[in-house]
Amino acid sequence: MNEQLASLIKLQQIDSDILDKRRSIGAIPLKISVAEKLYKESVAAFEKLKQRYESLEKKKRDKERILDDINERIKKLKTRMTEIKTNKEYQAHLKEIESAEKEHYAVEDEILIVMEEMDVSSREIKLQEKKIRTEKEKMEALKKELEREKEEAEKGLLTLREARAKIGDGIDKELYDRYITLIESGDGVVVTEAKEEVCQGCNMNIPPQLFVEIKRNEEIMQCPQCNRILYYKGDGQESTAVQ
Repeated sequence: MNEQLASLIKLQQIDSDILDKRRSIGAIPLKISVAEKLYKESVAAFEKLKQRYESLEKKKRDKERILDDINERIKKLKTRMTEIKTNKEYQAHLKEIESAEKEHYAVEDEILIVMEEMDVSSREIKLQEKKIRTEKEKMEALKKELEREKEEAEKGLLTLREARAKIGDGIDKELYDRYITLIESGDGVVVTEAKEEVCQGCNMNIPPQLFVEIKRNEEIMQCPQCNRILYYKGDGQESTAVQ
């Protein structure tokens, strides 16, 4: 294989690896943001549940004050029983007491319902507290893992850049400049395989005669459609073209 072509293939693979690592590092803030969002949503849900519980507590206190007022009213009504002189007044007074007692039982039932709702709300709060702890632990673990991945990726980038510099020094300046121009104007893939008369970069057909020349791997040949530099791996070999 042409030495310059071989160097370009290696350079492309290194540049693809560099691009992958950069993308990996660049994706880290978003991954952290997603984890933080889940944690914040859990906290917000917890605060909402707390507000609900506090609202039920207030409702219960209000009902209890109403109940105290009713009990005080019933007490006064019963105290006045001794002052009643006629049977008609007595019957009317009994009905008033009966009405107040019904009101008393109704409010008691309402308080019981509120207390049941408070029990449910309390259990929901405990479950949400557990979820918050879980989300926080997951978030912190993810941050540590991503930080480790970032450090490894950055170390890998240093190694790749060193290897790239060595390979780049061995490529003719004109050819290297052409490679850089193509990689900057494209999607990061400049050197790719020609397989079965098809460019693996743009998936377009290659003229038969050009494919014959590419198969020799003796010259720098470019795809007539996408201008990528093409090489041939050989029949029966698994493709490892840089895509």
